[in-house]
Amino acid sequence: MQRRGAGSRWPRRQQQQPPPPAVGARAAAMVPPSGGVPPGLGGRPACALLLLCYLNFAPSLGRQTSLTTSVVPKAEQTYTDFIYFTVFEGSVRNVSAVSVEYLCSRPCVVSLEAIVSSEFRSSIPVYKKRWKNEKHLHTSRTQVVHVKFPSIMVYRDDYFIRHSISVSAVILRAWITHTYGGGGGSSGGGDLNVKWEADLLHAVAKNYTLLKAIPPFERPFKDHQVCLEWNMGYIWNLQANRIPQCPLEDDVVTLLDFPYASSGENTGIVKKLPKFQNRELEATRRQRLDYPVFTVSMWLYLLHYCKSNLCGILYFVDSNEMYGTPSVFLTEEGHLHIQMHLIRGEDLAVKTKFTLPLKEWFRLDISFSGGQIAVTTSTGRDLQSYHNQTISFREDFHYNDTAGYFIIGGSRYVAGVEGFFGPLKYYRLRSLPPEQIFNPLLEKQLAEQIALYHERCAEVQDIVSAYVSTVQLGDQNQEACDPRNAYLDLKHRYGRLSTCRAFPWEKELKDKHPSLFQALLEMDLLTVPRSRDGCVLEVGGRIFEKAVKRLSSADGLQHVMSVVPLLMDSSCCGYHKASYYLTVFYETGLNMPRDPLQGMLYSLVGGQGSERLSSMNLGYKHYQGVDGYPLDWELSYAYYSNIATKTPLDQHTLQGDQAYVETIRLKDDETLKVQTKEDGDVFMWLKHEATRGNAAAQQRLAQMLFWGQQGVAKNPEAAIEWYAKGALETEDPALIYDYAIVLFKGQGVKKNRQLALELMKKAASKGLHQAVNGLGWYYHKFKKNYAKAAKYWLRAEEMGNPDASYNLGVLYLDGIFPGVPGRNQTLAGEYFHKAAQGGHIEGTLWCSLYYITGNLETFPRDPEKAVVWAKHVAEKNGYLGHVIRRGLNAYLEGSWHEALLYYVLAAETGIEVSQTNLAHICEERPDLAGRYLSINCVWRYYNLSVFQIDAPSFAYLKMGDLYYYGHQNQSQDLELSVQMYAQAALDGDSQGFFNLALLIEEGAIIPHHILDFLEIDPALHSSNISILRELYERCWNHSSEESFSPCSLAWLYLHLRLLWSTVLHSALIYFLGTFVLSVLIAWTVQYFQSVSGKELYKANIKKEDSFSPQSCCVLGCSCTRSSCLWGGRCHNRWVKRNYKIIGKNLFY
Repeated sequence: MQRRGAGSRWPRRQQQQPPPPAVGARAAAMVPPSGGVPPGLGGRPACALLLLCYLNFAPSLGRQTSLTTSVVPKAEQTYTDFIYFTVFEGSVRNVSAVSVEYLCSRPCVVSLEAIVSSEFRSSIPVYKKRWKNEKHLHTSRTQVVHVKFPSIMVYRDDYFIRHSISVSAVILRAWITHTYGGGGGSSGGGDLNVKWEADLLHAVAKNYTLLKAIPPFERPFKDHQVCLEWNMGYIWNLQANRIPQCPLEDDVVTLLDFPYASSGENTGIVKKLPKFQNRELEATRRQRLDYPVFTVSMWLYLLHYCKSNLCGILYFVDSNEMYGTPSVFLTEEGHLHIQMHLIRGEDLAVKTKFTLPLKEWFRLDISFSGGQIAVTTSTGRDLQSYHNQTISFREDFHYNDTAGYFIIGGSRYVAGVEGFFGPLKYYRLRSLPPEQIFNPLLEKQLAEQIALYHERCAEVQDIVSAYVSTVQLGDQNQEACDPRNAYLDLKHRYGRLSTCRAFPWEKELKDKHPSLFQALLEMDLLTVPRSRDGCVLEVGGRIFEKAVKRLSSADGLQHVMSVVPLLMDSSCCGYHKASYYLTVFYETGLNMPRDPLQGMLYSLVGGQGSERLSSMNLGYKHYQGVDGYPLDWELSYAYYSNIATKTPLDQHTLQGDQAYVETIRLKDDETLKVQTKEDGDVFMWLKHEATRGNAAAQQRLAQMLFWGQQGVAKNPEAAIEWYAKGALETEDPALIYDYAIVLFKGQGVKKNRQLALELMKKAASKGLHQAVNGLGWYYHKFKKNYAKAAKYWLRAEEMGNPDASYNLGVLYLDGIFPGVPGRNQTLAGEYFHKAAQGGHIEGTLWCSLYYITGNLETFPRDPEKAVVWAKHVAEKNGYLGHVIRRGLNAYLEGSWHEALLYYVLAAETGIEVSQTNLAHICEERPDLAGRYLSINCVWRYYNLSVFQIDAPSFAYLKMGDLYYYGHQNQSQDLELSVQMYAQAALDGDSQGFFNLALLIEEGAIIPHHILDFLEIDPALHSSNISILRELYERCWNHSSEESFSPCSLAWLYLHLRLLWSTVLHSALIYFLGTFVLSVLIAWTVQYFQSVSGKELYKANIKKEDSFSPQSCCVLGCSCTRSSCLWGGRCHNRWVKRNYKIIGKNLFY
């Protein structure tokens, strides 16, 4: 972002002028109009003085006022002009009769006017009338005038009068002006065409009275002589007597109420303030656009001063993407840089004289009052003033906090500070001194733990740095003294490390950090970097690897307690993968007592250290509002956007522990079968086919090696060999394109732009849209030929290439699209959205940014949607993929401890596939989960998964079962069970329909909103039988079996029951049929018992074996393994349980 004007010069002192005196409510209500309807409060000063003259009289609040004012001296008049009136109704009515009595000594014009004042506007004329009197002079005359007031100030709200107004004052005034003819006299008054204000100035007599305004809810309803339709009248009657209330609104805004870990990168919290709903507050805010009066109060814990020119603390970005008022930054020296936007369009900045404290919680208060800024920092429990400074300006600031958005921390314009933000309050309309600001440090225990953590870590880092320096210095001295010979070289290279070094550590310090000293003693420190930061981080990484090696053993979970001290030391050394491990251990109680406070601490520490999994954990917890983290989508976006921004960069660096994120479910046996390794059957078969020249095998093999897919270790060099082989030996356009991209970027091979261009053109000539887009990229990046680049991108975009859509959006965003002058963010946003729908990562990031800021009309502000889009990109990060892959490999190898460990680590980041896989492991090995996890694993992770956007249907079914039966400490809840089954049914799962039908068979009632959710009209399906028929039919339609399925059998049995019920409807038929059937059964039983009892037994056994227990229950037979008798006699839901077990093969 570019700053407007000079932001570095020092301000001059301003000689402040006193503010204008406030006008009271009564005086403002009496100000006469200044022509037409005044736009604001009050009118012209002259008119205001005239109306105040009226108020100098003591008007009667009764019906008659006889006070007059004669302007012409009495000595010059034979007759005195006068006017007064009588109001027959003292309060305002729709039509009020007024009797006007007047006397004119000359030809005159009589004027009558009614003006009203409300709480927001004053001196509004609502009725005017004039008439002439030229014949009846020197005679008192009376005229009755029917003054008609607007309906909105006389009647209550109804269907036609939607917004009545509350009137504070109603003034009825009348006056007389003489008409003049010829050349003498004044030409100012007495004409019907003269303006009312001018006419009033030349009045010879005038008078006024006050009418009583009726409160809105004491007014009558108006008879509109119109009949409403029945439904409209009914709807209006429901709310006719509802008294509206003014919105309870305050000018205090809590921008942050939970600690935020700022990593010092280009991401932060975006907050957008709406206009006040309260009209008085909004009017005050508008009046202060050029005279800002507000206060900002925030808690901070800074780890370092800014490492660049400026680091963002809190700043406002307007709709033109420019800095506004206020903008507060941190400098390299630790000073505050405060910048304001001036009314004349430039910017003005000032730097404080004092510096901010480091590694200590303090409160920063900044108050703006016109051209004066007061800055105060307070520390300690009693908030003793640490520093304060007052700065005055002669310039007028422009301040509109709704015409843009606030950013806390970093953004794409400036990096954020390194540290933690505490509670942040913003007083929009008040300038307060520090003692009047109420902004306590919430989450005090967590804040204290953050401070204690950094105190301990400072000590650990000092120990590591001193230890490494001593070891390396001692080795240098030893090498200088030892003679050079082959024996000593071999001893140094292959001999045991010396363990008898003496270090001047105090025993108390060794007892305090035993695991650290033991790790340092066993470590080869001669190869670590010599810089302090580098050596500390390297030691932290080695300690972490030692802990992970112990955890990855066959019984690794038994060693959790022993590795916790190692992980703490590693975290203190800045290796924050250890911080995330500690987060998960404390929050889930993985073979250790649960401690949510410590879990939050290490999660925030990891997020501040820019650890990807920690940031995703924080983003997910704030997105769902679980585990004690408040629901805050803006805060969640700050964490997710940080990782989402790094994801495309991580994918292109091909460095570190990364793997491609694959959606592999442990329930999917077919997918598990194709997982392989370099020596696996699948990989060897692909390699064999690729060697024979199979283009598809070459491409798949290269992708697996390049991205590390299907369990194959990432090997870009080997992948490039297959890309080259396929591109040069086959005519496959995809392989040609992939190899061209590799040559362009030089990923694992030497760059060859000429060959890459030839291959790209060859692939494009074969109709590959990726290659057409690649040609546009070439002309844009290397030739700067934007016209040609746009030509190729438009062509590729028509072919459906999302990369081309994104690239076109970039051209519009940068203002370099050929033939289009200037930037066009609207078109850019449309292209970005199209690219995002095609799966483009950068396009998705831009859309999430537009949704969080709301600065584009085509992207209305939607923080939740912004989080969803950023979360989608962050979950493609390769470091998360590496953890998931390790868990999958351990599962396939039967290493249950390691599989449980890595799936817990992945599930706590909020990725759905790992949550359901972890729940599946806990179902398979309940003994393992019960022994090592302090949480209800199955319930927690299935429950978390169903709140994901892309949750699978089997997760809904499982949660429906858990709600139906109850699970451990969770009670039964049929209503939630129905909701889960309905959601599974809506996703097209036939078992969801089947389970809903079973619930109805058991007597449960499906709520109407669930039926509407399933698009089942309760009016058409009013009975349970009708709903059952519909559910079984849908179950049958969604079933994947071509032959008979449980759904089809259940549907058949339902219709047989209905048919039998119809046949036996008559009581006589029922009696005769029952009698005949009983006789027949008795005779048959007796016959078979006497003739062939043994043969009958064998036949029955054979008959039972020919039916599954499930079909037995569905058809209504008596089963040997269950007491399931259809018809309501003894049904114990055996059907549903066995249906789900068999359903693995039937439905999934």
